[in-house]
Amino acid sequence: MKATDRFVAAAEVLGVTVAVQRYPDGTRTAADAAAAIGCDVAQIVKSLVFVVDGSVVLALTSGAHRVDPVALAAAFGGSEARPATPDEARAATGFAIGGTPPFGHPAPVPAVVDPHLGTFDVVWAAAGAPDAVFPITPTDLVRVTGAWQAPFTA
Repeated sequence: MKATDRFVAAAEVLGVTVAVQRYPDGTRTAADAAAAIGCDVAQIVKSLVFVVDGSVVLALTSGAHRVDPVALAAAFGGSEARPATPDEARAATGFAIGGTPPFGHPAPVPAVVDPHLGTFDVVWAAAGAPDAVFPITPTDLVRVTGAWQAPFTA
């Protein structure tokens, strides 16, 4: 099963209907995705996999922001955060970097969401592949991921 199909199936199990849109030129970066969709880069959800004190976590960050590792560690009650390696990210989420969706992973990954995403009616996130995205409301993003809002960006 293709990565995007796995994501759509996982979303259905969670009770979320996703409208995946494909962009042949790719949506690997927040800037690429915003340009393809025609939205503000701040409306792009970057699903970034980090390791906090040895545990894999997910930072759902606005495309306009960067993760502050010290603040991210604090958001999870930890002392140290680093980006996950590509192998760690794939093992935890089942998806490659550049197409990692915010949910639909083999097992739940603890997640925190950038409060800035809540300022939009709709945000856009990766749908399992570097050319696939889907729209979602910030409320549904928080609900389906089990994430909490915390200031962890610079």
